[in-house]
Amino acid sequence: MASTDTVRQMLSGSERRPSISERLLSPDRLIEQYQAARTIRNRAAMVARRRRRAGSAGSVAEAQLDRILDQYSNETVFVHIGLSDINAAFEGDPFEFIVDKLDERFDSILTPGFTPSFRKDDGRVYHKQYSKPRFGAFAQLFHSVADYRTDDATNSILVRGPYRFADCDHHDTWGTAGCFGALDDENVQYLNIGTDWLTASQLHYTECYRELPYVQMVDYDGVIYYDETTHEDITQRTHDYQRSVTWNRAKIADDLEAVGVLDRYNRNGLRIFAFNAREMREALAPKLAADPYYLVT
Repeated sequence: MASTDTVRQMLSGSERRPSISERLLSPDRLIEQYQAARTIRNRAAMVARRRRRAGSAGSVAEAQLDRILDQYSNETVFVHIGLSDINAAFEGDPFEFIVDKLDERFDSILTPGFTPSFRKDDGRVYHKQYSKPRFGAFAQLFHSVADYRTDDATNSILVRGPYRFADCDHHDTWGTAGCFGALDDENVQYLNIGTDWLTASQLHYTECYRELPYVQMVDYDGVIYYDETTHEDITQRTHDYQRSVTWNRAKIADDLEAVGVLDRYNRNGLRIFAFNAREMREALAPKLAADPYYLVT
């Protein structure tokens, strides 16, 4: 039981905790609440936009797609592909159709092979051959026709063609010496075909490059299998969000188009976005300098 002196000291207020109102009105607390409200409002707006979408793309003349793709002649392209809209817009197998179109124009095709399961505590194992890409039907199908996959256990890149990341640190996902840092250095061409919104893995890179306040770097220890038997222990360094966030893709696309670093097209509901990795990051720099929460509000 507390002594009389202790009780008196507690009641005297000599160790008084700040009241709830004082904590809520502190500048840091107000800023935190304001930014949280902005990110929540943006997430709600993005969900509403998705629900308002009329549906899949309609029929598109193949020549229209050819004319757009012919404008981009880089040796390497990083793609995000929405097979549902490609299937709706063109005849034939949508995966074979779009891979053939890309093969005709680019020496190397890259796409995400992300495996967020490596972040889980129940056995972190990444198998370059058997770990299935988590996001999108295109990535899962592309895995079977890719010639190469990076060693990144959480955010691997699938490659069809001769492009390699030989001098990169594969286990520092968003570091400047990592694979996505190489894409930034080389200003690699990005294409979104059939996606609802601007989709860019390089936005993750931009967040980490600028050390934005809602992102932190974390390390995951686990095992990588290079083939059936060859394996080793690794530590994968990647990003983690301190709160749930959603990129304001519509705003970002509008602003990038306004400064001339994003081309976008809409052909009967089939959406296409084109940009280059470093140009996008550099174009976003002034926005993020003025507001580090710009991407998610």
